[in-house]
Amino acid sequence: MAIRLNPYLHFSGNAREAMEFYRSVLGGQLDVMTFGDVGGGGDQFPADGVMHAFLRTEHGLEIMASDGHDPDAGGPDKLSLSLSGDDAETLTRWFEALADGGAVDVPFEQQVWGDTFGQVTDRFGVRWLVNLSTSPGAGTTG
Repeated sequence: MAIRLNPYLHFSGNAREAMEFYRSVLGGQLDVMTFGDVGGGGDQFPADGVMHAFLRTEHGLEIMASDGHDPDAGGPDKLSLSLSGDDAETLTRWFEALADGGAVDVPFEQQVWGDTFGQVTDRFGVRWLVNLSTSPGAGTTG
């Protein structure tokens, strides 16, 4: 039996915009179910708000999200998503795309441990760690 750990991001009304952005950066298939699709969100959530979104990429990445974030429950500032591998072209393209409209916290450049690494906080406030490994088995940031 396979078990996975998947990030589940919570947004305050812009989950669809965020997930469509992540699909434009990472590729893949995005499925979105709104509160209206399941009978409405009552007084708390608009019918077109995202009850559940699921992005699965051809690289095997999976991200889930919804609207309805409670600001008192913590948020994206409490975690980082890490992208690691040895595909320089793809990881560089993803880093640059995630930085568009966001902020580069650490430039994507060679680090003292030998890998190329950068950190960006995207336009939705989600922090991404991108590590391009220089040797097999390397690049497991976290």
